Amino acid sequence: MALDQYREEEEEEGMSFLDHLEQLRWHLLRSIAAILIFTVIAFLAKSIVFGKIILGPSKVDFFTYQMLCKIADAISTPALCIDNLPFTIQSRQMTGQFSMHLTSSVVVGLIISFPYVFWEAWRFISPGLYSKERQAARGAVFFVSLLFFAGASFGYFILAPLSINFLSNYQLDPSILNEFDITSYVTTLTMLVLASAIMFQLPVVIYFLSMSGLVTAAMLKTYRRHAIVVILIVAAVITPPDVISQILIAMPILVLYEAGIQIAKRLEKKRAKKEQEENLKYQRND
Repeated sequence: MALDQYREEEEEEGMSFLDHLEQLRWHLLRSIAAILIFTVIAFLAKSIVFGKIILGPSKVDFFTYQMLCKIADAISTPALCIDNLPFTIQSRQMTGQFSMHLTSSVVVGLIISFPYVFWEAWRFISPGLYSKERQAARGAVFFVSLLFFAGASFGYFILAPLSINFLSNYQLDPSILNEFDITSYVTTLTMLVLASAIMFQLPVVIYFLSMSGLVTAAMLKTYRRHAIVVILIVAAVITPPDVISQILIAMPILVLYEAGIQIAKRLEKKRAKKEQEENLKYQRND
C-alpha cells in the first residue's frame, strides 16, 4: 500500500462518525449562508433582478429578440424577427407578487452561489478520495461551475425566450386572450433555466462514471440511439409542447453526449498507457 494512501486511511479512521457529521454540518451551514446572502441581495435589488432579469424575456426589447431581428434583416427573413409578444402577466392571488418576488430571489441566490456551494460539497467529499482520484478530478469545481452557467445561460437566452414566444402566440381562438399568472410565468422560466443548467452537467457525469470504470466509450457508442431517445423524451418533458424548443434543448445535450464519448476515450487511453508502463516496469524489475 502506498504511504500517502495509508496516511489518508489512517486520518479517516481517526475521525468518528460524529466528527464527519460535524464537518458536514459546517459545510451545509456555510453553503446555506452563501445562498441566503445572495438571496437577500437579489431581494433588495428588485428593480434589477425582477424588472430586468426575470421579466426580461417577456419584453420585445430583450437581447435575444433584438438579435433575432438583426439576423432576420441580414438574411431578409422577416419571420425570424420577434417584435410582438401578445400576452400580459397578472397576479391573481393576494400574495402572488410577494411570493414570486421571494421565490425568484431564492432562485437567483442559488444560481449565483452555486460555485461556492459546490466547492463546499467538494471539500467534504474530496478527503475521502485517494490522492490519485483527487488528482484525476482536479479542476472539478471550475468545470462543473462553467457547465452550470453555460446551461443556465442557454436556458435563459435561448430556450426561455423562444418558448415564451411560442406559448404567447399560441391561440385556440382569437377571442381567447393570453393572460398569464405571475406564478406560472416565473415557474416556467425557472424550470427552463435550471433544467438546462443541470442537463449541461452530462460530460461531468460521464467523466466520473468513466473514471470509476462504470461506463466505457464503446458502451456509450452502443447505446447512442437509446441515449438520443431518452434525451428527446427529457427535452419534451422540460420544454413547452413545440418541436422547436425540444430540438433546441436536445441538440446541445447530444453534442455534450458526444463530447462525453471523447472524454471516456481519452481516459481509457491514459489508463491503458499507464497500465502498459507499469507492466514494463514490473518486467524490468523481474
